[in-house]
Amino acid sequence: MKKYLFLFALLFAINTTCQDHRIPLDTMVVTNNQVQIKGKTIPYKATTGMQPVFDDNGNTIASLYYTYYKRSDIKNDEKRPIIMSFNGGPGSASVWMHIAYTGPKILKIDDEGYPVQPYGVKDNPNSILDVADIVYVNPVNTGYSRPVVAKGKKLDKSLFFGINADVKYLAGWLNTFITRNNRWKSPKYIIGESYGGTRVMGLAAELQNSQWIYLNGVIMVSPADYKVLRTGSSVDYAINLPYYTAAAWYHKVLPKELQEKDLLEILPEVENYAINNLLPAIAKGGFISETEKNNVADKFSYYSGLSKKSILRNNLEVSPSFFWKELLRDKTGQTIGRLDSRYLGLDKREIGSNTDFNPELTSWLHSFTPAINYYVREHLNFKTDVKYNVFGPVRPWDNRNNNVREGLRQAMAQNPYLKVLVQSGYYDGATTYFSAKYTMWKTDPSGKMKDRFYFKGYRSGHMMYLRNEDLQKANDDLRTFISNSSAKGKPAKY
Repeated sequence: MKKYLFLFALLFAINTTCQDHRIPLDTMVVTNNQVQIKGKTIPYKATTGMQPVFDDNGNTIASLYYTYYKRSDIKNDEKRPIIMSFNGGPGSASVWMHIAYTGPKILKIDDEGYPVQPYGVKDNPNSILDVADIVYVNPVNTGYSRPVVAKGKKLDKSLFFGINADVKYLAGWLNTFITRNNRWKSPKYIIGESYGGTRVMGLAAELQNSQWIYLNGVIMVSPADYKVLRTGSSVDYAINLPYYTAAAWYHKVLPKELQEKDLLEILPEVENYAINNLLPAIAKGGFISETEKNNVADKFSYYSGLSKKSILRNNLEVSPSFFWKELLRDKTGQTIGRLDSRYLGLDKREIGSNTDFNPELTSWLHSFTPAINYYVREHLNFKTDVKYNVFGPVRPWDNRNNNVREGLRQAMAQNPYLKVLVQSGYYDGATTYFSAKYTMWKTDPSGKMKDRFYFKGYRSGHMMYLRNEDLQKANDDLRTFISNSSAKGKPAKY
């Protein structure tokens, strides 16, 4: 039986530049529920609502929508971990991992992640709520979160929409949340998907250095690292090759001797070639010898399923967007997905270097959008006329002064407890798994902390948890990481 408790709501409301609807700045709704996880009944309290963002002078500059799941049969929170969860974009709501990965409810989808009607949610028997409490945070202009703008004033985008602004205000918000919910004694973790990887790398340092919040773990799911991603550098091009191999293997277009092997038998060989052969070849640009260029193109073709001719026409610099269009062009005429290359699309014309749309994203929006709107209203009992922004207006985004990778390194160096887990899908063509490994390697160039980094790969894409088999594996990997990063009474010292 659910009990609904409306605790507090201010009389004034958010006035945004986006819409005229009103929503309370500081309010929450509580429901009591239970879920079967690993065959055991787990009772929990779900708190959802709005919590303000304060500036340095204590003025309210925004209010963020959040959902907090707390196991209700635990009397002492001192040893109970809490995980603060973000998605990415930037501009994406915390919907994807909320109702498809770690939360107590997940989408009604098939075992491979495709939409099933009627839309809705069901219990998640793999949720990590048995071992940790979770809060899903929606940054400004995502979900129901909105900036607060005084009447007659203009929104100051610099407060929210940029790598460093995003990290700063979210760290302050988390401090308020931890204080309000009495979680200062608890082991603390942050998890971020896609752009959320950039976000949580930055938050690790900001939380520690400005909010005095020390973490046990940082979890990056399919992380986006803009020190590499879409830079057009030699590294950017070279480290995509293992992903090309994985996608080509999935679609059965590799040479027979590779196709007959298991994917995980092939990838180490390709990773080695990408770093030790392809990268230096691309770095030589137009001054590479014709012999080496042809040899590299031959091997690139062998590992990618692309023709040697198309690789040479790209001067060995094959972009992911070209790959999505090209791989099946002469076979089925279909395109493959960006975020999950298991998905197939149909373009108006087979010619060209860019796909018309991302088939995996349209599929996901197909199932997530109705489900989150239904779930928030009917299960969490949070009701408003404000539009739920699955993706919200956050552009232009300020990518300047991106030092989040170094921030994570400093946080780890200063905090011996802090460990990092990276999770990636082999078929993710947007933030490739080998790029995630590269980020991990470059975060600690000294190698002195490499035993505190963990990598896990899955046979799916960007949202690896949409595939039922990987949903179970990925959550179990989170459980193992939480256990391995527990202090267990040991002092934080080297």
